[in-house]
Amino acid sequence: MTFRDVPPGVTGAGDDTALSDAELVRAHVAGDPEAFAELVRRHRDRLWAVALRTTGDREEAADAVQDALLSAHRAAAGFRGDSAVTTWLHRIVVNACLDRIRRRQAHPTVPLPDGTRSDDDRSAGPEPIAPTPDPDTVLLVREALAALPVEQRAPIVLVDVQGYGVAEAAAMLGIAEGTVKSRCARGRARMALALRDLRGDSSEPGHDGNRTGGQDVPSRSGAATPLPTGRERREQR
Repeated sequence: MTFRDVPPGVTGAGDDTALSDAELVRAHVAGDPEAFAELVRRHRDRLWAVALRTTGDREEAADAVQDALLSAHRAAAGFRGDSAVTTWLHRIVVNACLDRIRRRQAHPTVPLPDGTRSDDDRSAGPEPIAPTPDPDTVLLVREALAALPVEQRAPIVLVDVQGYGVAEAAAMLGIAEGTVKSRCARGRARMALALRDLRGDSSEPGHDGNRTGGQDVPSRSGAATPLPTGRERREQR
């Protein structure tokens, strides 16, 4: 089974759609053939979004999610409930992404893509990006994000793009909350400089390092980034 094989209409273990994530994990371990598919259906969009932003490459993201879900499928019996199922799944996905990035850096083959989609890869899964009136800015932000060191990119993806709290991101990454905060701060500063350079606005009068051509760039709070946040989507549910 792959995360692409789970259709949106899957209802989960039997007709009991009220099962919690933890109950679905237990049902899967007990032998229910539909439980894990329902778990994937519930969380695949956010897992895909995290993988895509972390790797910066659609194929790498798809492979990372595939690897992570296979790992979770096999290791579900070891889930003890010490954290939320979503935290457990995200940790596995992030680790799979980081492994792929490190391998790619050790053996580079092709440059990072620009994030555009072709008709041939629409089946790879939904890319949760909200419409924007300034696509050039979005592409510049993607490029700046992809250029970050992976240890800064991963927490920024979780906190600033997906909208997770610092504590949640720390649990997913397996690092201290203070480390998440410091890496996000350093990453945002690097992105601000990168966006300034990409925009060619370094010589603008009154340039303060936090705006480029009238467009807000990531600040210490992360609220000004033009990328959509997962928190907003979750609050709307």
